Amino acid sequence: MPTPEFVLRLRERIGTAPLWLIGTTAVVVDADRLLLVKRADSGDWSPVAGIVEPGEHTAETAVREVLEEAGVVAEVERLAAVSVTMEYEYPNGDRTRFTDHTYRLRYVSGHAHVGDDESTDVGWFPIDALPPMPERYLRRIRHALEERPDTVIELRPEE
Repeated sequence: MPTPEFVLRLRERIGTAPLWLIGTTAVVVDADRLLLVKRADSGDWSPVAGIVEPGEHTAETAVREVLEEAGVVAEVERLAAVSVTMEYEYPNGDRTRFTDHTYRLRYVSGHAHVGDDESTDVGWFPIDALPPMPERYLRRIRHALEERPDTVIELRPEE
């Protein structure tokens, strides 16, 4: 998974110490189906997700990541949830936590395909027949699919 340049520069200064980053999860909906990617790092199916670049709005990150990772143009409909992830430790020892912003996006155009090396597969799945995936991704999907006017604020770290 390519690490953004700004994170590499920070890592030069702090080593493997915990780094708090801003992330976004894009739940792309087209009628009764969802866009999912199979992550190259874990092999898990999940919504598209990515790291927010310095100065970038989290909603812009969601749109950018969907286009880069899956070749799909999508439009943000709403911010569905804000959560904090557990601490991840990568094989090289780097430790990271994310404040995640989960957005619901509406499909606009494009043919879904693997767009970069962050995923090994991309596909549309019926909402009622999603492939197995970790609970943290299912929870984000549920929040995005809920018809509610407010944003879910999750105060406990995801497991």
